[in-house]
Amino acid sequence: MNDDRRLEFKEKALPLLDELYGAALRMTRNPSMAEDVVAESFARAWKSIDQFQPGTNLRAWMYRILTNTYITHFRKNKREPEKVSVDAYEKADHFHLYNKLSSRAPSAPDPAKEVMGRFTNEDFRKALDLLPEEYRTAVVLFDLEGLSYQEVASALDVPIGTVRSRLARGRALLQTTLHQHAVELGLVPA
Repeated sequence: MNDDRRLEFKEKALPLLDELYGAALRMTRNPSMAEDVVAESFARAWKSIDQFQPGTNLRAWMYRILTNTYITHFRKNKREPEKVSVDAYEKADHFHLYNKLSSRAPSAPDPAKEVMGRFTNEDFRKALDLLPEEYRTAVVLFDLEGLSYQEVASALDVPIGTVRSRLARGRALLQTTLHQHAVELGLVPA
């Protein structure tokens, strides 16, 4: 590896460390495992920096390595990410939380904001943790990490249509979980 490549890696990849750790933490739900996945991802990236095409998206490349490392880590531990059938999703009670809330409280100026404002970050984290693996990963990369559809597709090695589908299903399941939590808290009627 030449010195220019090493310098480029240090300047562009190392600033992504905290961002990638956050994504790994949301994927693994375990700080120690997230650290291992990020460390291994950086080691793999450093080792294969010659395969990175200059001028392409280093951030997306790093997320692809992170995602592949995460999947490999599960296989090593004989744990596979949970697979969810489309049939199971289709039978689930999915809806848009905003529409459900606004139909229940038409007199409130913005009932969705009122209810959502009462959730804590921990409430959102727990709801996110309940998502099946493939949906959670797509939601984390797109909605929380801000990757584009193409970057998520590249990171997960799936078509963009699959990313859109996983996002829609993941968001619907997340909304269902948050609605159930709002009912439990007495924020909305059952």
